[in-house]
Amino acid sequence: MALRFAFVLLSALSTLCFAQTSGLLLALPLVCEVGTSCAVQNYVEHGGKDYHCGSLTYGGHKGTDIRIIDLEAFQGGVPVLAAARGRVRAIRDSMQDISIRAPGAPSVAGREAGNSVVLEHGDGWETQYAHMRLGSIKVRAGDYVEPGDVLGLVGLSGETEFPHLHFEVRRFGQTVDPFIGTQGGEPCNAGSAPLWTARAARALEYRASGVLDAGISGSEPVLANGELDRATLKPLLKSSGPAIFWVQLYGLREGDVQDLRFTGPDGKVIAQRRVPVTRNLAQSLAYIGASKRFFSWSAGTYRGEYALIRGAEKVVELTREISVSK
Repeated sequence: MALRFAFVLLSALSTLCFAQTSGLLLALPLVCEVGTSCAVQNYVEHGGKDYHCGSLTYGGHKGTDIRIIDLEAFQGGVPVLAAARGRVRAIRDSMQDISIRAPGAPSVAGREAGNSVVLEHGDGWETQYAHMRLGSIKVRAGDYVEPGDVLGLVGLSGETEFPHLHFEVRRFGQTVDPFIGTQGGEPCNAGSAPLWTARAARALEYRASGVLDAGISGSEPVLANGELDRATLKPLLKSSGPAIFWVQLYGLREGDVQDLRFTGPDGKVIAQRRVPVTRNLAQSLAYIGASKRFFSWSAGTYRGEYALIRGAEKVVELTREISVSK
């Protein structure tokens, strides 16, 4: 989303003595393992596409959205880190953590970024860290920070539907995609001089599609306010009514095929299904299973297998297993 809002400036602007004339170098701006506990959900928009000519963006989006997919880690607190040496220009730390889809969610007009920190780095460079947790911000305007210093925690404030950090880079007020930098490069690829450190670039390697969550349960998965409601998921027991294998993903493309297979302890197929994807989807929830009325589920291991097929390639593969006790 375009972050259009007015910060209350808590300190006057001035030239930084550590201005970088050769550009900005950015470390990973939060503590997470990309692909395991977090995923890049959206990138800066370039003519309706992300920098890799993929669909992980939307009109007017000016930052990099790093989504927390390990919800236990999110509840415990995921630190947001200064990506580069700088000085705090402004903060906001007054907005509640609530999805904009939640019933009764307050208006965020003019404050779409939610609780935020803006750092200035000299030579016109700024970074912004948005949607942070209420009460978590540890810095104040005028503070100096080093790369890796904790600014606060990832939250759910502002115009957002899921826990994530919106990380935005600007130079002289203009958006810069950190995957491209200011020197450009070949179309549909990273730029010739991206802004990330080598370590951050490896961690943020482009993934067109990926897993947000998956599991086997004794109830159908339910979406609440656009998010999987784990509180409603029941464990699979011998006495359960349904047995369900489910997968939540991001970055599905028109023409993809989802292949799901769910087997019981004796290897007997409980359910299987191939699902064509008819349009690009930012995220999707797919599941298969069966219900019983007059028998119990057998004790043993239940296994779910999933593949996302794009052309002749399996771009995502996963398995999930659980054991049902006697």
